[in-house]
Amino acid sequence: RGPRPFFFLLFIFSFFYFPSLRFHLHIPLYACGLQVPIHVDAASGGFIAPFTAPDLVWDFRLPLVKSINVSGHKFGLVYAGIGWILFRERGDLPDGLVFHVNYLGGDQASFTLNFSKSAACIVAQYYQLVRLGHEGYKAIVENGMAAAAYLREGLVETGKFSVVDRAHMPLVAFSLKDSSKYTVFDLQDRLRGRGWIVPAYTCPSGACDLAIMRVVVKQNFSMDMADMLLHDMCSCLAHFDAHPAVRPDTSPSHEMPHGGAVERPNAAAHWSKARRLLHSVHQIGVSAQHRHTGQKTSGVC
Repeated sequence: RGPRPFFFLLFIFSFFYFPSLRFHLHIPLYACGLQVPIHVDAASGGFIAPFTAPDLVWDFRLPLVKSINVSGHKFGLVYAGIGWILFRERGDLPDGLVFHVNYLGGDQASFTLNFSKSAACIVAQYYQLVRLGHEGYKAIVENGMAAAAYLREGLVETGKFSVVDRAHMPLVAFSLKDSSKYTVFDLQDRLRGRGWIVPAYTCPSGACDLAIMRVVVKQNFSMDMADMLLHDMCSCLAHFDAHPAVRPDTSPSHEMPHGGAVERPNAAAHWSKARRLLHSVHQIGVSAQHRHTGQKTSGVC
């Protein structure tokens, strides 16, 4: 067992560079004749960094790194359900994680969930690796990075958004500069009506007040699609600027020039209906109550 640093951090959307961890572990313990093995949780970054930052040393080039896991879905270009773990040497795989079966004739060592699911994901990953190779994956990642940069520029040009990711990945994360009239959750709902599903959520402890949206730029996300998304986002923003999110109207009634009061619509009934809609359950089955109660979501993919 040993430390388990994360190579790609989800909420800040960046690579976490940890040679300093290696330094602080290796130097003090080396004098004692001890070595602390490191397992790297490369997540999505394991299919990005080798092609965008080949000089970034995070893998088996660090002597203390004994194992690495990486996601095959997303940037591995395989549908959800596949992940990989690599060990530096056979001896780095603990015997306690290996079990043996003999019901197929002879002894067979297995380090997996044996016969628990289809092997379709494995076949698909094998096909992609053989078909694309290093250069193919590199070209796809570079195209994704270019499309992500284009989308970032478009969001900044609107003057409405602050980009919060660090441009380490083909992924764009952003927040609203002004949330007084509407929030990213309002924008998320409006975009859904135009066919876009863009995640919106609050950040974890330490940045709980920051609500962000995130766009993952996959291989099929073209510049044209980025233009479509920007166009629809601008349309949504224009709608919200003209029709701010509904709030109770507590201002005093205006007086007519001749002294008669303007009769307001039934604001209380309108607000009550809007509040019921806000607290309703979305068609995807996720409650919207966490947006105003401060509850956190989990399991963001």
